[in-house]
Formats: sequence, structure tokens, C-alpha cells
Amino acid sequence: MGKPTGFLEWPRHPAERRAVDERLRDFREVEPPVRGADATAELARQAGRCMACGVPFCMRGCPLGNPIPDFNHGVWRDDWAHAWARLDATNNFPELTGRLCPAPCEAACVLALDGAAVTIEHVERALADRAFAEDWIAPATPAPATGRHVAVVGSGPAGLACAQQLRRAGHQVTVYEAADRAGGLCRYGIPDFKLDRAVLDARLAQLTAEGVEFRFGVPVGADPSWTELRARHDAVVVAIGAARPRTLEVPGAELPGVVLALDFLEDQNRVVAGDRPAPRLGVAGQRVIILGGGDTGSDCLGTALRQGATSVAQLELMPAPPEVRTAGNPWPQWPLVFRTSSSQEEGGERGFSLRTTRLEGDDRVRALVARREDTGAEVRFEVDVVIQAMGFLGPDASALHDQLGVELDGRGNLVTTGGHATAAPGVFACGDARRGASLIVWAIAEGRQAAHDVDGFLRGRRSSLPTV
Repeated sequence: MGKPTGFLEWPRHPAERRAVDERLRDFREVEPPVRGADATAELARQAGRCMACGVPFCMRGCPLGNPIPDFNHGVWRDDWAHAWARLDATNNFPELTGRLCPAPCEAACVLALDGAAVTIEHVERALADRAFAEDWIAPATPAPATGRHVAVVGSGPAGLACAQQLRRAGHQVTVYEAADRAGGLCRYGIPDFKLDRAVLDARLAQLTAEGVEFRFGVPVGADPSWTELRARHDAVVVAIGAARPRTLEVPGAELPGVVLALDFLEDQNRVVAGDRPAPRLGVAGQRVIILGGGDTGSDCLGTALRQGATSVAQLELMPAPPEVRTAGNPWPQWPLVFRTSSSQEEGGERGFSLRTTRLEGDDRVRALVARREDTGAEVRFEVDVVIQAMGFLGPDASALHDQLGVELDGRGNLVTTGGHATAAPGVFACGDARRGASLIVWAIAEGRQAAHDVDGFLRGRRSSLPTV
């Protein structure tokens, strides 16, 4: 464990963030890396707060089962190489989860009983950053070639984790991606101020060096069809995500100025990447309303503020959550409490219990009219841009269903039986396409589990790959 009395001596100290006025001037990461003796010593104290509980609820809260007490202990003892080895054994991409995961492990930490969980996510990110800096992350040598070829469709965290595991098992793996670069939502759905793309590119370089092949601009389902792709490979893994958006169905929803969250975010991501000189959907000098209070809506908020919007309001259909856990939401469940994201720290307004009833305008949207769910009163907002960030309905899987007969559930997700295998022989599914829009840590876990199932299918016996 860490220091036996560490949790009594040191308060929780979350990751530092750059000053708001500074970070609003750029798209660099909000949280700077851990550098210098003082910052490293403070991180060690935070890791030393870990009690190495007899029952590590933190590990049960993590879909990957990361050995959290072990790597905390390593950081506390200044044995970073050992700590990294323990984390690397269960998590293909801790540099991503350390930045993007909402940390269900921290919610399950015993110290979270009084709201002061160990800063597990911060430790994880610092470990991954140091591993890259110290060249501990090197291409792994795959097992002897099996002669089997697997197609992985989709290059988000689930597809990448599955591809890496299968390649290391000795299979030839080709990742097919409809976009022009790999990464899925980590490439075009997450702002750069949360994830520097250099971090993603460094990991993709490792996968390429290990022998994973990438093919971009390939719309599987059209050219080639799913049937054609299946015929060319010994197995196919579907990891296409669940990015089909939930959209407004009210009068005026078709007006210019009403945009989808992922379109808005990708537009700015391409500007930062140097693909275009200025955003096509930019909101500088405009009044913006974001519909949806989740992570995607928060990402749109931070982006709009950086672009120079005159005002930004984030509206939610649900009432404001309570400040503390209710009796019906006990530890170690995920706490359904009021949260403030880094973007919400930076400005804008938040509204709750508001249901949009219509949008008004002529040549473009000019106003949003909503009804307060608690009182029934009508509220009218002057607006120039409405961003729809109301969540996702599931994968775009109609072609997969029509061409291979893969079954879909009532939510439109791919149905699997006996693990990650679909009803179509040799076709597997993982990530959001299978379980619906979820967390990045679940995507990685799903990818690893699917790789285990695919490897077993190809070998005709139980796989030696880990199940998580």
C-alpha cells in the first residue's frame, strides 16, 4: 500500500489546471503535465493516500480491472517503472483514459465515502506521460504468425485495443476507417484542450510499428460491402461506434444555424490540425445555445468560448442533480451529483428542466422557445446558433444488418451471443456499437474482450489472451 497514514495526513489534491484566462486563448490541454520535483512529490503523496483496501473496490469500479493499488504503491515508492509495468498489463491506452475517462474507479474508492478519493486518473495520466517520455513504450514483438487475417472496422479505442491485442497474438490485422485519420471520436469528437493529438499519434505509431495496417477513407458497407469484406478475411470485428445523433424534432429544427455537436467539434479539430485556416461553423460574436448537459455539450461549450462567442448557454432537460449523494444512490455506485467540468469553469450559463418546444427564425434560427418542466412556464431565448448535443442513438448498422444478417436490439445496437460473436459466422462486435454510447474505459475493455473471443475462434480453442 502507500503510506499507512497517508490518507489521514494529506488531503485530496486533484490535477492542476491552467488559469482560465490563459487557457481560453488557445486549444492546448487544460491540465499541464507533471513536471518538476515539487509536482512529482505531490503526485507521490496523492498515490500514497491509497490504502490498498482488503477488497479493492476501485478495481471493481474499473471495467479494465486495472491494478490500481499496485501502481499507486509504485509511484509512492518512486518505482515508476514497476508502476508502469502493472498499469500497462491491463490498459492499452492509459494516456487516453487518464485524460478522458470520468474515473468510475475513483467513485468506487473507499475514500470516496467522504468525497476525497485517491486521484487515480491523475496518477494514471502522469504514469503514461512519463512512460512515453522515458521510452518505456516500445513496439511489442508479436507472437509467431498464425496466417490468419482479421479486419477491424473502426479505429476508435475499442477497435484499436482489439487490433493491438490480435496483432500481438500473431494474427495479421487491417483496420478499416471511413475517416481520413485513425482515432474515432478521440480524433474528431474530443477537443484538443482535452487531448493533444500528439498523444494519440504517438500511440498509433506504436501500433503501426507492431504491424497493424491502417486503411483510411474506406466506407465499409458501401465500398466494399460487408459481405465482400467478410469474404476477404478470416474474421471481422465491428467497432464502428454509436455516433448516430439524437436530434431535435420540433418546429424550426431545420433552420440554418442549427448544427450537430460532432460536426461543430470536428470542424474546430480540423482547424487545430491544420486542415483548414478557419472554422466553417465558427461562432465568434454569436449567441450560442447548447442543448445537452453531458460531456459532449461541455466540449462544445469550451470550444465556443475559445472561438469568441458573445454568450453561451447550456440547457438540460433534466433537473439539476443534488450537491451530495441521495439515500438511493449509495457508495460505491456512480454518484449522481452536480458536477462542474473544466469548460463550465470557464464561463457560460447553465439551465435545467428546460424542454425545447420550437425554434423561430427566417433565413436562420433567431430564437429558441422552451418550457420549464417544473412550472410549465414558457421561456424565450434570443440565439444565433443552436448546437445539438443530446446524446447518441446507436450505431449506423442498417447495411450490416441487411448484408450479413447481424441482429440489432431495440436500441439499434449489435446483438452478440456467447461473448462478442454476432449471429453471422466469423463476425464480432465490440465497443459502443455493441453496448451503446459509453465510456472510453468500457471501449478499451470491450476491444480486449473481443480480441480474446476472436483469437479463440481462429485457433479453435480457448485463447490465452486476457479477457480484459
